[in-house]
Amino acid sequence: MNNYQNVDSLSHLENFVEEGGLRNQINKDIKNAQKPFFSIITVVKNSSDTIESTIKSVVNQNHKDLEYIVIDGNSNDDTLKKIKSYNNKINYWCCIRDKGIYDAMNYGLKLASGQVIGIINSGDIYTKSSFDIVKKYFIQDENLSFLFGTVERHYLGNNIIVKTGFNKNRIKYNFDSQTCHSSGFFIKSDVQKKIGLYNTKYICSSDYDLFYKIFLDKNLIGESTTKDELIGVVQAGGFSSKYGFWKKLKEEIQIRIDNKQNVIFIFIILVNILLKKGVKKLFNNFV
Repeated sequence: MNNYQNVDSLSHLENFVEEGGLRNQINKDIKNAQKPFFSIITVVKNSSDTIESTIKSVVNQNHKDLEYIVIDGNSNDDTLKKIKSYNNKINYWCCIRDKGIYDAMNYGLKLASGQVIGIINSGDIYTKSSFDIVKKYFIQDENLSFLFGTVERHYLGNNIIVKTGFNKNRIKYNFDSQTCHSSGFFIKSDVQKKIGLYNTKYICSSDYDLFYKIFLDKNLIGESTTKDELIGVVQAGGFSSKYGFWKKLKEEIQIRIDNKQNVIFIFIILVNILLKKGVKKLFNNFV
């Protein structure tokens, strides 16, 4: 991951299309004096059916000490039209020709001025009092580096699971070791800057690269909300579900290699995954 500097706008970039929001309407001196507690980022492309529910879940929060940043990847449906309809409630939105979901998230990180950063994908929502709950944890422990909130996760096939907590040791052999990146993860902005931007060489799983780094850093302190403190609802059918098993597996193995995990242990993880997949396929053939 690469270090980065904050910017107020993306209008200087060649791939910039257009921008809007409250940030462009506020005097620069006032803007610099008002640093919010939360920076919430949504990246979206061609998601006109779901973007509005996500926006509403942010701008209608009980907690108001936040800025909302929306990065649109040059959508060709009605997504941008719906974003513009909230021009006076979104702090900054931008239409830009990005190079993928994590490239768009990196633009959001550069634009974020808050103390704590959260990312929520289009279609996912925050619960009404989620920011009040999250802020409570960061206020109670000023040394807290990151927080995982409990999420209600929807899967294909109408399966719903409430996911809570995280396991630092589990990530050494399974990336399903935490709740969810979208709507369920919050990180101090200075910690994010220390780690840097998302690595865009990972098309689908750069958030796993981030989690691996923070879990193995003994200087970082993490916490999670209680099971009944529901922070977000994550819908089925996200980008990762469409990426394909083999491509996703290859990327996850590469993340482990790049983070210098023991090669023999990685091989054991790979064999275990393939065996489980084979057994599952065999079982399904008999059912």
